[in-house]
Order: sequence, then C-alpha cells, then structure tokens
Amino acid sequence: MNAAMRPAFPFAALVGQAPLQQALLLAAIDPGLGGVLVSGPRGTAKSTAARALAELLPEGQLVNLPLGASEERLIGTLDIETVLRDGSVRFSPGLLAKAHRGVLYVDEVNLLPDALVDALLDAAASGVNTVERDGVSHSHDASFVLIGTMNPEEGELRPQLIDRFGLMVELQNCFEPLVRQQIVKARLAFDLDPQGFRAAYALQQDAYVERIRAAREALPQLVFDDAVHAHVSVLCIAAAVDGLRADLVMLRAARALAAYEQAAAVTTEHVERVAEAVLMHRRHDRAARDNAAPNQTSFDADEVSSQEVASSTSGAAAASGDSDWGYLPPEPAGITQVKGVIPLSAKKR
Repeated sequence: MNAAMRPAFPFAALVGQAPLQQALLLAAIDPGLGGVLVSGPRGTAKSTAARALAELLPEGQLVNLPLGASEERLIGTLDIETVLRDGSVRFSPGLLAKAHRGVLYVDEVNLLPDALVDALLDAAASGVNTVERDGVSHSHDASFVLIGTMNPEEGELRPQLIDRFGLMVELQNCFEPLVRQQIVKARLAFDLDPQGFRAAYALQQDAYVERIRAAREALPQLVFDDAVHAHVSVLCIAAAVDGLRADLVMLRAARALAAYEQAAAVTTEHVERVAEAVLMHRRHDRAARDNAAPNQTSFDADEVSSQEVASSTSGAAAASGDSDWGYLPPEPAGITQVKGVIPLSAKKR
C-alpha cells in the first residue's frame, strides 16, 4: 500500500498533545487565522497530527509542499502564449489550488526559501491565491489549513515570517513514563491493525467532524464585547508585540474556540486559553526590560550624575595641578649629554 492510500492515525487517538490539538482545531474552524507553526524535535508526532487533522475536513485532502518546490509549482502558472493568441487566460493550478478546503503541510518550513513562505502565508491569511505574469493575473480560492513544522536545531524562521503564522505550539520530548507507554501502545496497536484501531475511535472522529462543521457555521454570529477587547489589548501590550496582528489573531482564535464549544459569546476565559499559542512566537524579551524600566531609569540617572560630577571635578583638578581622579602628575624628561659635534665644511654640506 502506497503512502497516499495509507489510513491516517485518528485525531482522537493522539496522546499528550492537547495544546497542539486545540491549535489545529482552531485553524480548521477559521483557516484565516494564518495556520499553525509546530516547533519541536524529531519524533514528536508533528506530521502524524497534520495527517490526522486533514481527514476531519470536508475534502480530507493533505497536500505536502516539498522543500525543493519552485514558486510556480506552489502558486501555479499562466500560459502567456494562449493569452496573446486567443485572448483567454489558461491557468495551470499549483499546490495551493490542490490544497483548497484541506491541509497544506510544510515539513521543515524554516528551510523553505523566503519567497515561497511569503506566498503561502499570503494565501493562508487571505484565502485567495493570485498569480500575475506580464500584466496578466488570475485569482482562485485557496482556503486551507496551513501547518508548518520545524526543528529549531536546524535553524529559525526570520522574525518577519514567523510573526505571520497565526498560532504556534512548541512540542517537547516526553519524559513521563506512563504517557510514553500510552503513546507507544497506541502506535503499536495502530500498526498491527489500522482498520480495527480506527474503528474503535470512529464515533469520536465523527464528533470532531460535526463540531468543526457546526463551529464554522456559528463563527459569524459571535461578537466581541469591550471587556474581551480590553483583555486582549492588555495581554498583547504586556508581551510587547509588534503591530496589531497579535490582537487580531487572538480575537479570532478566541472566537473560534467559543464556536467550537458552542458558547453563546466570546469571553475573557476563551482569550486566556488561546493567548499562549498566539504570543509564543511574538513575545519580545524587551517586555521584561520594560517591566523594570522605572528602576533602570533611576539607575541610569544616578550613573550619569556621577559621571558628570567626576568629569567636572577632574577638570578642576587638572586646572589646579592636582592629580586626583586618575590623572597622573607630569614627569620630568631625562636629559642626556651629547659630545661636541664637529661641523662640516661648506663644500661637504
């Protein structure tokens, strides 16, 4: 059986991956969040989770973007000769078109060329892919759940790109014996009898599909009150994020969570539960420095004042011939006697 036909490990059977499962479900409910970036070492079920999510979506389509893909393979191509000859646009779809209503999975996204990352993030956020060439353009729907994985040991994404992922989850190696045993037992059971294992989780899988469908329908009816807006602002300011993307993503993620739980309104509790995934890759170190700003400012003022006092005192000391503040007194230069020199005659000069 080839890889494309292999049954996927059930989403409901994932063990010890609650934060990742929540982030993936939120992105499935609202693909406009901008996708999920999953960071972690090898062997932490990143690709397994991506395949598991794909079959919960309407098309059940998982599209892999290989590292060696060209930009044309990703966004598609336009046949300019046809335009010039017939006046009609002939478009050859790329992977973004194929991933519509499914999952676009990018393994080791941190190793992907920046141009490709820009293109897929644009499409993930807007739900539309536009191809332009020689003044001719073509657009098509490209609503998909973007899942990018990376191993931080192999390099980081540029800050400008990592910020554009809606949510981020950081996976760690599991060092709890009981959890490791559950994961291994589940995997061995699946490998031994995939169909039987999947049948045991069929009802839970169907429940996920129905909840995603219902949440998507409920999404437009949910609104944010002033308390939710205020709480989002407080969290984003405390994290010292750049721009307003974090605020927008946090509001949309909280709304998606409320819709998934069939809540009547978005609350600050929903905001709290999605905040870490929104801020993990946007939080700046300067937030800690800003919290200590008053003390630091006082210290700097004292330091400057001491420097000014030292400078003025040393200048006065120098003028008075004193040697304080590190100034050394002048030392007399030694004089060496030289024997008399016989002058040359005018002819030899």
